Amino acid sequence: MTLFVGLGNPGSQYENTRHNIGFKVIDKLVDDFSARDISKTSFHGKLYRSANTLFLKPTTFMNLSGKSLIAVKHFFKIELEDIIVIHDDIDLPFAAVRFKKGGGHGGHNGLRSIDSTVGKEYLRIRIGVGKPEHKSQVADYVLHDFNKEEEAVLDKLILHVTEASKALLSEELNEVKSKFSLKSIDALER
Repeated sequence: MTLFVGLGNPGSQYENTRHNIGFKVIDKLVDDFSARDISKTSFHGKLYRSANTLFLKPTTFMNLSGKSLIAVKHFFKIELEDIIVIHDDIDLPFAAVRFKKGGGHGGHNGLRSIDSTVGKEYLRIRIGVGKPEHKSQVADYVLHDFNKEEEAVLDKLILHVTEASKALLSEELNEVKSKFSLKSIDALER
């Protein structure tokens, strides 16, 4: 069983923020797979299932994402290598896409929470959202909506990451990396 976890914050005020791009990808995957809602209070999130694939949107707020993930992991007895976390990354330029197994959390509170509950050896799909000029602006930046230029290509970016996610179900990581890694928005617009 494979578990895709999209990171974000619950609530309409966060819906279109940079921090919620993981949720947007999960929404698209749920649609594409016609996954059914199997959420339970004990999962601390919205959980959907299609055959042997689960899609999770933790509703704990970003800083406690691990609480939701560990509940689902234990309930379905999912191995760490079958967990794929989709998240925003300020260390990548907007629309860059990278794949990484393990590593640090880079100051991302959602990843920090997951690392502390299940360990670090899960696969991450990192989606670049760019970064603000000053480090002190990070929290405000990720909780703001995408700007007009970013909005214009957001659907294409979400579609790209959705296709990469599907590929991970049947292809080797290195194959997926070579096909779906993006350096910047320019690569997406080709």
